[in-house]
Amino acid sequence: MARSNVKGSKKDTPADHSGDLSRLRRIKGQVEGVEKMIEEKRYCLDIVNQIRSIIAALKSTEGLVMERHIRHCIQDAVHAKDNRLTEEKINELLALFQKR
Repeated sequence: MARSNVKGSKKDTPADHSGDLSRLRRIKGQVEGVEKMIEEKRYCLDIVNQIRSIIAALKSTEGLVMERHIRHCIQDAVHAKDNRLTEEKINELLALFQKR
């Protein structure tokens, strides 16, 4: 499995997210479906249900990308035994969670 792109690391290969492409294409199709529903003036709650389905799919994909980040990028920083780099990665995660 590909490793992360950690600054200062000898492993400059980013984590492999190619498996997420099929998920994102499916989500894109769902968004296009909602667009069509709106054009066809479909029932409000049917549209809302589809939007909720899209949100759930995006959250699931986000979780998978985040897990990969933790298992590769964060883990590489810790294994590099570089306190500055580890602290930088921790601060990135904290900043991300504060945006929620």
